[in-house]
Amino acid sequence: MSISASMVKELREKTSAGMMDCKKALEESKGDFEAAVEWLRVKGLSAASKKADRVAAEGTVFAMTTGKNAVVVEINSETDFVARTDNFKGFVNSIAQHVLQTNSTAPILEQDFAGAPNKKVGDVLKEAIAGIGENIVIRRTEKYTTTENGLVHTYIHGEGKIGVMIEVMASNPTVAASAEAKTLASDICLHIAAMNPMALSQDQMDATGVAKEKDILKQKALESGKKPEMLDKIVEGQIRKFLAENCLLDQSFVKNPDLSVASYAKECAKKAGGDLTVKRFVRFELGAGIEKKVVDFAAGVAAQTKTH
Repeated sequence: MSISASMVKELREKTSAGMMDCKKALEESKGDFEAAVEWLRVKGLSAASKKADRVAAEGTVFAMTTGKNAVVVEINSETDFVARTDNFKGFVNSIAQHVLQTNSTAPILEQDFAGAPNKKVGDVLKEAIAGIGENIVIRRTEKYTTTENGLVHTYIHGEGKIGVMIEVMASNPTVAASAEAKTLASDICLHIAAMNPMALSQDQMDATGVAKEKDILKQKALESGKKPEMLDKIVEGQIRKFLAENCLLDQSFVKNPDLSVASYAKECAKKAGGDLTVKRFVRFELGAGIEKKVVDFAAGVAAQTKTH
């Protein structure tokens, strides 16, 4: 079949590949547009494919709540400049909407996109990369769905630097809908953003992490000259302090350090006239754990001057 200029133009706009490469891809795929996109990717000619290896550690954490459902997502870009653009923000919003609407358990890039079921989320991501001009990564997403006795709440801090989502359970729907329950959820979200607890309670702490902390504390005690027979007693006290400082319910409440978070929840519950319990939470910090590439601009300039 003949390949029209408009077909080539459309493929170029989607992939940012060269005009001749787009024409060749359409010829090889006999005019099948999606097959042409895949051909370019396989050949390494698609802009999205080329950008995929570039480190994306900027971006934003975004949250959304609708009724009994809430989501928080982290989507990364290469630069903070792109993260502030309307195109990037629109893409982030569309992914959050998708997560809010879908119940799929498949890897997110393989899910049918809620905004256009004829596309996969991965297809929408490729289009965004081609249009925005940077590598973009849907790094992580989380969705909470609660019952009529529950309340979900989200909080974004620092223009998308930290995102928190929490679920609070109540003894009945009236208590769940009370102002006290909403205040509790809001305050605990702020607390989590500031204090970064490792787990909800001591029984939910990672056993491997606790064991590692014990080993570190033992080594420190030995190096400081403590007697070996006293190590267990010393470490036991230090571990209790470690757990209290890192488990949400045991932490000192950031707005009133005289109270633990658990005690503050009880105060709110008493005012609401029923039970209020923090069930779970998640905290996303932008770029946490991503190794950013450090660019030596002076060395780069020097290297370029040697080629001229």
